[in-house]
Amino acid sequence: MSVARTFAPMLLVPSIALAGTGYDSARVVDVEPVYRTVSYAVPTEECRLEQVAVHDHRGHRHGARSHTIPIIGAIIGGAIGNAVGHHKSNKQVGAVVGAILGGSIGRDIAWHHRHDATPVSYREEEVCRMVNETREEVELTGYRVTYQYAGQTHTTMMDRDPGKFVRVRVRVTPA
Repeated sequence: MSVARTFAPMLLVPSIALAGTGYDSARVVDVEPVYRTVSYAVPTEECRLEQVAVHDHRGHRHGARSHTIPIIGAIIGGAIGNAVGHHKSNKQVGAVVGAILGGSIGRDIAWHHRHDATPVSYREEEVCRMVNETREEVELTGYRVTYQYAGQTHTTMMDRDPGKFVRVRVRVTPA
């Protein structure tokens, strides 16, 4: 057999078939952008005005009077404790316990008197806090491309618009 006869049929077979895989162009028939909505949190400072109580201690005289109330309470408590006891030893114990209780009661009275008598005024103050505000954006995720090749219609997703033609990979296998 001649060499020409052996290689002649091979010349009729496309180069794609010889390599098994090749590339070609297909006509694009439709391109549709694909979008998605993305939500994300943005830290935002939120402020409002609030009424705040302000205790004005300037010029308020509670010094001498508030310090003497616990002493007076201790003296009164000691006298009551002394009078309640029947025996000599109970009178001393009663006087000590009465003085302690009287002093404690006097201290509480002085504390309430000092805080109740303090002049109070109100002022507006800005109070702020951080909150997460949800925002949404629409972003392009790709393109749904429909193309025709060898009489068949195919669809694929691509990251860019291919234009009028798309490059396709063609694989030829024996039937």
